Amino acid sequence: MKRFVILLSAVAIMSACKQTDENIITRSDIKLESDQMTPEALWAMGRIGSYAVSPDGKQVAYQVSYYSVEENRSNAVIYCQALGDSVAGLLGLGSTPVWLSDDKLAFASKGEVWTMNANGKARKQLTKTDGNVEGFLFSPDQKKIILIKQVPFHEIIKENPADLPKATGRLVTDLMYRHWDHYVESIPHPFILDLETGEEKDILEGEPYECPMEPFGGIEQLAWSPDSKFIAFTCRTKTGLAYSVSTDSDIFLYDVESGSLDSAVNLCKDRSEFGVVPDGCLPYEVDNLLDPTKTLKDQYVNTHEDLKDRNVGYDQNPKFSPDGRYVAWTSMERDGYEADRLRLCIYDLQEGTKQYVTETFDSNVDDFCWASDSHTLYYIGVWHATENLYRTDLEGNVVQLSNYQADFGSLQLIPSEEEGVKLLMEQHNYFHPADLYIASVSNDTVADLQQITHENDQILSQIAAGSSEPRWIKTTTGEDMLYWIIKPPHFDPNKKYPTLLFCEGGPQSPVSQFWSYRWNFMIMAAQGYVIIAPNRHGLPGFGLAWQEEISGDWTGQCMRDYLAAIDDACDNLPYVDRDHLGAVGASFGGFSVYYLAGHHEGRFKCFIAHDGAFNLEAMYTETEENWFSNWEYDDAPWNKDMTARARKTYDNSPHRFVDKWDTPILCIHGEKDYRINATQGMSAFNAARMRGIEAQLLIFPDENHWVLKPQNGILWQRTYFQWLDRWLKDAQAQ
Repeated sequence: MKRFVILLSAVAIMSACKQTDENIITRSDIKLESDQMTPEALWAMGRIGSYAVSPDGKQVAYQVSYYSVEENRSNAVIYCQALGDSVAGLLGLGSTPVWLSDDKLAFASKGEVWTMNANGKARKQLTKTDGNVEGFLFSPDQKKIILIKQVPFHEIIKENPADLPKATGRLVTDLMYRHWDHYVESIPHPFILDLETGEEKDILEGEPYECPMEPFGGIEQLAWSPDSKFIAFTCRTKTGLAYSVSTDSDIFLYDVESGSLDSAVNLCKDRSEFGVVPDGCLPYEVDNLLDPTKTLKDQYVNTHEDLKDRNVGYDQNPKFSPDGRYVAWTSMERDGYEADRLRLCIYDLQEGTKQYVTETFDSNVDDFCWASDSHTLYYIGVWHATENLYRTDLEGNVVQLSNYQADFGSLQLIPSEEEGVKLLMEQHNYFHPADLYIASVSNDTVADLQQITHENDQILSQIAAGSSEPRWIKTTTGEDMLYWIIKPPHFDPNKKYPTLLFCEGGPQSPVSQFWSYRWNFMIMAAQGYVIIAPNRHGLPGFGLAWQEEISGDWTGQCMRDYLAAIDDACDNLPYVDRDHLGAVGASFGGFSVYYLAGHHEGRFKCFIAHDGAFNLEAMYTETEENWFSNWEYDDAPWNKDMTARARKTYDNSPHRFVDKWDTPILCIHGEKDYRINATQGMSAFNAARMRGIEAQLLIFPDENHWVLKPQNGILWQRTYFQWLDRWLKDAQAQ
């Protein structure tokens, strides 16, 4: 029986979204019939994206995306607002605003770069590429632009014969033939457009390498030097099998005047010629990839101390210091480990030296910016389940500046002639989606945090929020573990509430104060559920040793942590109904659900697994980024002499314990998910039904690892809560 109230139909929702003659979807004026958060209200919210501060530090331009459930589409618009004002002006369709002066903006629209005045007038199309621009970056002197465009790539998927134009087959010759949600028949390259001559040059012309890196990299992976003479860019100079087993990307320094890629300097390794690697620099040799005497991890990963500073993991997102002397970027130490600690690396272009300046911070640098003195940097990072603001300098002196029960998502320096430092930052928490704030830093702390955008106040003001609080307990190892307790609105401590154990993905993604449009704790609590969200072993923010406990041990301590958290909640939180528990999760969280289904010893009354791994032996060869399985599983399933850790991993794959399944389960999967293939979800559902267990399969033919289309998102939420209500609320009422 459906227990949550659908406040408005999809049609009614979209009638509340204003439309102009240009059919622009703008801010919703939805009117709710109760104070309960619902899927429809969630999808009516505007989503703040990129933002930029004007050169004089007095205005901010920012992007907001709005969704139409009825039309099953979205669009982005740009607002402009004075930093001392609370009213924003709508400038029209567009995304990724960039200031060219105090009264002129550049932006992207329909795959082209445009300019306009700060009042939205005098729009002018600057590029004409048939809508192919995916990102852009102006040089500081504004004479050139970097344009990101796709170029044909047929090194791995061969181009079909010209006389067979309707053939749909693909001849594949190597790995990485598909990535995330698409077949790789083109790759992004950076082009330099000279605005004076109109000439365009592909920086990577003739090279089979991506820049930015797929599938999530954007223009942040490139940077101009302040004098407009150099470009720092991110690139992984590998294809096929070598690409699929390595995370080794580098930062290259490109001389714009020479225009020669051969002279590009690799700032991460001891080599000067692009794409040429000296002996001993790579952590493996491609010719030895099939050496039967070595484990897969030994072949692909090198952790020797003599390579410690050679940056053989991810290096990306370079930023020049204001004086042009330094380049900073985020750097991982080890190859093949995509969740390695993100350090802040500084390269001194004058001295040719490199240093790491966040070594005393035992967690990740998630975003950073330079201060105006070219000596200080501000960054955000997660610690103890919140994403807060920190400062470091060229000597590596790290200071924590804030301690909010919330997450910062990004930051920019606000230019100012006044004393003190001001940063424009995006912040969110479990009960508030992203808004922009000004953080004023003084005396080693954020002295003031001022909210300047109020994108969803009209909706939030109608909704009763729940509450969240941290609770520390002891794990079975005797260590301290934090889990979040999320309570429903109008909470009554004398009631018994059905309770959900939330299993995080990653497996190394933090359970901080995130906001999600699917795994949204506010809407879960609004339907009358208490949520227990453990920061189990394997998550960042509690030290690297805690995080790395999970690799090679997916079914060990992390699963004991889940059970310790839910048992503690049942034993010590009187409002938790231990007889009506559910376990839910996506990705590694979905894997966790599949595993717990065979090991929960009667604790749970239902399960929901989204895009989870079910059969690890199958996933080893199904997934596209093979470095992940090599690191996490330790070895290939066909290696008869595999390591003990690898043997434990495969022996404990969830599919081996279906004989112990006894609880209703909902399996959800996207057929364009090439990270964890849809066959995993189908197999789990099929196995449950063949065992006679109540089960449902929600399959999305057009979604990837995420659910991105509005109507699919509504269907996801409705199905999710109908399943929980059926097995937890209806059973509780009986």
